Amino acid sequence: MTSSPEPLPSPLVPARIAVLLPCYNEAQGIAKVVADFRAALPEATIYVYDNNSTDDTRRIAAEAGAIVRRETQQGKGHVVRRMFADIEADIYLMCDADDTYEAAAAGGMVELLRRDGLDMVVGTRQQGEVNMYRPGHHMGNKLLTGLVRGIFGDRFTDMLSGYRVFSRRFVKSFPVMSGGFEIETELTIHALELEMPADEVKTKFSERAAGSESKLRTFHDGFRILGTITLLLKQERPFLTFSVIGLVLALIGLGLGIPVVLDFLRTGLVERLPTAVLSSALMVLASLSFFSGMILRTVTRGRQEVKRMSYLSVPGVHALDDPPRG
Repeated sequence: MTSSPEPLPSPLVPARIAVLLPCYNEAQGIAKVVADFRAALPEATIYVYDNNSTDDTRRIAAEAGAIVRRETQQGKGHVVRRMFADIEADIYLMCDADDTYEAAAAGGMVELLRRDGLDMVVGTRQQGEVNMYRPGHHMGNKLLTGLVRGIFGDRFTDMLSGYRVFSRRFVKSFPVMSGGFEIETELTIHALELEMPADEVKTKFSERAAGSESKLRTFHDGFRILGTITLLLKQERPFLTFSVIGLVLALIGLGLGIPVVLDFLRTGLVERLPTAVLSSALMVLASLSFFSGMILRTVTRGRQEVKRMSYLSVPGVHALDDPPRG
């Protein structure tokens, strides 16, 4: 994790920077968020994508100087899909519009992305600010982040952070599948699966604007995120997934079948025919699960190669500073 990037040795070629602010009913804080990011990145274009707000979010954001657009499908994932598809830029900064993240860190995060040629920089919420979380959110974040680190790679410490900087290469190769708050999980696993260059920067995390309420539902969204991890585990690690299922089935089958075999060796009779049939069926299912995992691993490898080719077809951030070809 990087605490703060070192200054660049030479000026960089100007890049198109887009600040993306997905929001829903954030009238209390959106003007300050827009102003803070304009101060931190004066060269950036700020977009507010409203997701069916019932308050004055759109009007206040427009008056603050942001470009305001709408996405009518409810859910953060739908908003991110629309933003990534619509907006053309070299560098993208995405942040929740609830005035809890440190806008002043934006310049350093963008600079780090360009200096090191990264595809994603995550603004991790400082661990000392635990009191700003709901207890359930803090515990759930730790559990889910630990699960992803154990399965997909130990590179990120705050998987659910809503504060990130992306390269164009990341944004235009990212197949958004999620519809809600599980989008952060999908972003993280996409970077891990393609082994993208990425880093983290510690950022301050503060209370929400007075009068605003969190849209997160601890258990509902937690289970949706867990479901997304499970789905991506099946898609990206099919051999592991189906081998574990096959092993469990085989152990149950052996546990049921061994006494039947021992009875047969002792008496010459199959005294518990239903148990014998069940044990045989479980062993057949275990074999099918194992071989399904082997076949799906080949399919997954081909799909990952296509994703990597799509990713490599878009120039990285270092290409901005390459001399033009004559």
